[in-house]
Amino acid sequence: MLGVDGVAELAKGGNTAVGEGRLTAELHFQGDQVDLSALLVAADGHVRSDDDLVFYNQPEAESGAVRHRPADAAGPERVELDPAGLPADVDRVVLVGSCDPDDRSRTFRTVRDVLVRARQDGVAEPVDFRPPPLVDGERAVLLMELYRRGTGWKLRAIGQGYASGLAGVATDFGIDVADEEPPRRTAPAPQPPVPAPPPAPMSLRKPPLGSVSLDKGSQVSLSLDKQDQELVVTAALEWDGGSDARRRQGADLDLYALYVPASKAVRGTKEPGTLVKTGHKQRGKGSADVVYYKQLGELGKPPYIQLDGDAQVPGRETVRIVRPDQQGYVLLCAYSALSNGFGSFRSFGAKVVVSDGRGSTVTVPLFENTKTRYWVAIALVDFTDPDGAAIRHIEAYSARMTERRPVLHPDGTIEMNAGPVEFKRR
Repeated sequence: MLGVDGVAELAKGGNTAVGEGRLTAELHFQGDQVDLSALLVAADGHVRSDDDLVFYNQPEAESGAVRHRPADAAGPERVELDPAGLPADVDRVVLVGSCDPDDRSRTFRTVRDVLVRARQDGVAEPVDFRPPPLVDGERAVLLMELYRRGTGWKLRAIGQGYASGLAGVATDFGIDVADEEPPRRTAPAPQPPVPAPPPAPMSLRKPPLGSVSLDKGSQVSLSLDKQDQELVVTAALEWDGGSDARRRQGADLDLYALYVPASKAVRGTKEPGTLVKTGHKQRGKGSADVVYYKQLGELGKPPYIQLDGDAQVPGRETVRIVRPDQQGYVLLCAYSALSNGFGSFRSFGAKVVVSDGRGSTVTVPLFENTKTRYWVAIALVDFTDPDGAAIRHIEAYSARMTERRPVLHPDGTIEMNAGPVEFKRR
């Protein structure tokens, strides 16, 4: 049948024939994060080995006949399938949508408008499937399968939910899944030599990002356990002063962390990080919702954010952020003292570096040579992101010769030239 936008749409249990060209299955949804994976299944209903699960930790199988692609500028998260490249003992490929395996409280109750769209090379019209609402605690769903029919292939819409999540799906199809409880941080007691262990079960825990540098206007998500009391996120303003001439003229930058606590944070109609203009200006000096060189903050009580001090020479200033469950939005800004003259922030070599201390480091650079500006909002850390914390490149500058601080609104939107004025002179 046809969907509301004229695209061919399968009902639950429906099927349609497809050719041998490459297929791309895209996952669309609204609300909390959902991940897409694929299982290569033999005629007995089980995988042939653990290599037959294709997902974020294991992005391909059978020399690329099935590939996982993360969401990027080219499109949403997707799985690419080449039917002609699948060996004869693969009877079908099952597509699975699942909630974050690191948070067992997450279900499809907080997800809506789930849609898997299959596109085939050389075929103009895609095929859609919308699974029925999953409201009974399901943490995973079998979405669609590509299966053999004689010498050809067909697509079938499934829509079967699983309360046990991706781990339960993988186990049902014959994969040995590791216990995903977080590892203890104490060193194990010495053990006597033992024979070599069998192959380790497959881990579904999301891997760290490694080192990532954001492009202009882009964002990335850190996968965080918001109940982790030991987690420390660091956000550093780093600058080398640029050229010798710039360092001689002055190189005193200041890191400001504007914050909205979780208790006040809201999700509005605009995406967090959007620039807005209300025309309302804050008066007076200081603000309760900022950490900077005159208001260093604390880690043991709200705001659970603390600045390490005021570096008046090239180097770095760092805020530490704990208790992610208590955080809403944190906007990282830089201020250039009047004594620095009129050079751009980029000419100082300024950038923000955010790390979770668990293998993910995100660098947020500056791309513009904007002069005679005293403020730049560089990056927004969005702790309301369902996947953990989203880091967004902002790079918004104050108006020319304006000393007003940026303002971070409760919905994560940002207003330049609207905050209080506070001069810093040597």
